[in-house]
This record gives sequence, structure tokens and C-alpha cells, in this order.
Amino acid sequence: MVKKALEEINRGIAEIIDMERIEKLVTKYYEDGTIYTVKAGFDPTAPDLHLGHTVLLHKLATFQKFGGRVQFLIGDFTAMIGDPTGKSATRKVLTKEQIVKNIASYTQQAFKILDEGKTDIVYNNDWLEALGASGMLQLASNLTVARMLERDDFSKRYTSNTPIAVSEFMYPLLQGYDSVHLKCDIEIGGTDQKFNLLMGRQLQKAYEIKKQQAVLMMPILEGLDGVQKMSKSLDNYIGVTEKPKDIYGKILSISDELMWRYYELLSTKSLTNIEQLKKDVASRTVHPKTAKENLALEITTRFYNEELATLAKEEFNSVFKTKKVPTEMSEFEMADGIWICQALVDAGLEPSTSQGRRDIKQNAVSIDQKKISDEKLNLSIGEYILQVGKKRFAKVKVR
Repeated sequence: MVKKALEEINRGIAEIIDMERIEKLVTKYYEDGTIYTVKAGFDPTAPDLHLGHTVLLHKLATFQKFGGRVQFLIGDFTAMIGDPTGKSATRKVLTKEQIVKNIASYTQQAFKILDEGKTDIVYNNDWLEALGASGMLQLASNLTVARMLERDDFSKRYTSNTPIAVSEFMYPLLQGYDSVHLKCDIEIGGTDQKFNLLMGRQLQKAYEIKKQQAVLMMPILEGLDGVQKMSKSLDNYIGVTEKPKDIYGKILSISDELMWRYYELLSTKSLTNIEQLKKDVASRTVHPKTAKENLALEITTRFYNEELATLAKEEFNSVFKTKKVPTEMSEFEMADGIWICQALVDAGLEPSTSQGRRDIKQNAVSIDQKKISDEKLNLSIGEYILQVGKKRFAKVKVR
């Protein structure tokens, strides 16, 4: 059983530091039932999660199956600083009200994956607020400026004369102190968090906690384009609160190659079952589209239920196999004479008017299911169904 547990824990990981400690913790659990703690931090900087965020949640759920108790850390204190990882500029500070709203949304979504009975939700404001000035100075003495500037993102900003707030230097120290306070055995994060995760090990030693956490890093999930990381700003994401038909349809849009990446990082199927499915697809016993449909059904069911996932599949087939218009779509009211490219942006079908213009030139835009080629078109009074590509629809009422 320990061997199986370790195989699942190693599934899809990018890097593990101190695997020996993880093996000992899992073995001890199976020997005498000793529970160990696994921490992951989430800064509530936005109200909704996308599938990229859930990669960590799935790994936490895996540990829960094999003796781990999850410390789901809400960074309500650190969110007021903003994680500088990968950022080319100082983040905007969130208000308390924004943070409280985002926390409620985060936890509700997280428990669609995690076992609530094996999860402790903790807030780092509870101990970081109490550190006070002297505690902060003691904490800051554990890291030099030279060491901090070894971080790639800070180094790039420093050499390009881009401002770095002193508060941003505190972020990895505060994240590391979370591990000191919680005395966690393992911490999980993305590969971009390596500096911060190692800080937890360093500070646990400095504060004489008598143990150093193992660190497990997960890869960054690629978005729908299969190239860049999943991100709302890149519009290549699948949000866990999107409508069932949108989740289902977006998963079907990914490439056959990317499908296996999603299976490995997001599916609850065993590695053995996934490997068999790969063989069946390779031997043409199973069509790749069938494998993708099953993945789409699984993930849509996870965030809704089987009935709604099945309905999403049926509607998708109805719309995209017979080229029918969806039964439900967003509706927008616009002013008489609006430029078509602006209408596409206002309806959320395009990220910019320039992209709208490009898609019209590429024959990817339709009005009432008829392709258009006039990028200078203005819409007169009436009702229209705008469509970009095969999957994006909106109803527009021009007044």
C-alpha cells in the first residue's frame, strides 16, 4: 500500500525536495496511523479558481487519501502585500472587503475537490498580525538583500530599474514563517514558488522547530492553447465556476496531446487506467475524441453533477454537430450604429477590437450564422446573434 501511495504522490510532480521524509511520513501512517500535515497557501487575490489552481488541490486530495491532513492556508495577511512571484511590477493592494469576499468563494470551490473532514482552513493574519515590529525585524534578519536578489523576478526588475517595494521582500519570509507557526511536515506549491517554499525549510531550522518540511512542486498547467500557462489575462483558462456547457466545450477544444497532460494532473483515474487508455487510443481501439469527451464529463461532473454534465454534452453535440445556435447565451444591449469590432468586445467575444478585426479577416465571425467580411460594419437597430469561431455566441440588441 505504501508503494501505491508513493506512486500517486509522485504522479505529475515537477520536483520533490526531501522525498525520504515523505516516504517516512507515509510509512509511519500505515504502520501506526500517525497523521502528518500538508500545507498549501492560497492568496485570495480573485474570487474564482481556474483548473490551473486545482492542480495543487488534486495533489492535496491525494495526500488526504494516504494519511495527510491538509492545512489550507488562506493568505489574508499576505494578500495585502501581494505575491511578487513572476510579476514585473508591484501588485495592487487588496482591501479587507475584497479579501473576505474572495475567501468565501475560494473555500466553497476548494471543497469540490478536498475532503472537508480532513482539512483545516487557517488564516495567516491570525499569527502574522501578532508578530509586531520586533517579530518582523527578527524575521527579516534571516535573509540578506543579496540572497533575495537571486530571485529571477526581483533580479530582472532590479536591473531594469523597475521599482520593488520593500514589502515585497517580506513576502517569502512571511510565507516561510507560516511553516514555522504551523509546524507543517510537507508544503506544496507550483514550480514558480520554489524560492518561497524553500524559505519555509530555512526558517523552520532557524526557529528550531526540530523538523524541516519536505517540499513538493507541481508543474504549471498549460492553458487551452497548450503553450502558455493557464491564465485569465491570457484568456486561455477554464474557470471552475463557468457554466457546465462552457467547461465541457473548452475541454473538448484542447489538443489530443494536451489531453494526456490534463488527464495526469486533473483526472482522478488511476495511473494504470490512464496508461491503458493511452494504449487503447494508440491502437485505435478508442477514438481520441471519446477519451476527451470522458475527461470533459469527469471534470464537469466534479464541479456540478452528472446530470448537468450529461446535459452539457448533449447541448454541445447539438450545437456543434448540427451547427445549431445554443439555447442559452449572454444578452447585451448596445447603441445604434455600434462598430462590429466594438460590439464583439462589449459582448465578451473578443479581447480587443484589433483581434476582432483579425478574426473578421480570417472568416471567423458570423452574424445570424452568416460569415461577414466587412471589418468596418456598423450595426443598425435590431437583434443579432454574434458568433466567433465555433464556440462563442452572444445575443445583441441594438437600440
